[in-house]
Amino acid sequence: MTVPEEYRQASRDFEAVLVDLRDHAMLATTHRAFTTLEAVLRVFRRRLTVAEGLAFADLLPVGLRALFVSHWDCHQPALPFLSRTEMMAEVLALRHNHNLSTDTAIEDVVTVLRRHLDENALQMFLAGLSSPALSFWGFEPLAD
Repeated sequence: MTVPEEYRQASRDFEAVLVDLRDHAMLATTHRAFTTLEAVLRVFRRRLTVAEGLAFADLLPVGLRALFVSHWDCHQPALPFLSRTEMMAEVLALRHNHNLSTDTAIEDVVTVLRRHLDENALQMFLAGLSSPALSFWGFEPLAD
């Protein structure tokens, strides 16, 4: 069997996300975009159980999947979704001396990642979690 294309293109696809986030958030470098991306993914991950997190990771391209699960203390209980202000404080706490994320980092990352993911699959997955999960990703709750 040949190597699946998503693995062959993983670095290129990951770099495309970083460049997209850099440009969308008007960050100076992809290094800053990386920290912003990692911080937002961690904030979201903290609100998921391990099983939910692994299911979410399956929706991500290879590079994002690796970043999402990296350094995960899977023994920590899932936290509740908080106000956007409180979750932004969590974003800024990652490498706080070197974190130059924008005040809209969560929205910036969500906007960019939705362009790189299967949006329907993402929305259906989030709907199975909670309304706050949908809101985190900028979706309205689904009608019954």
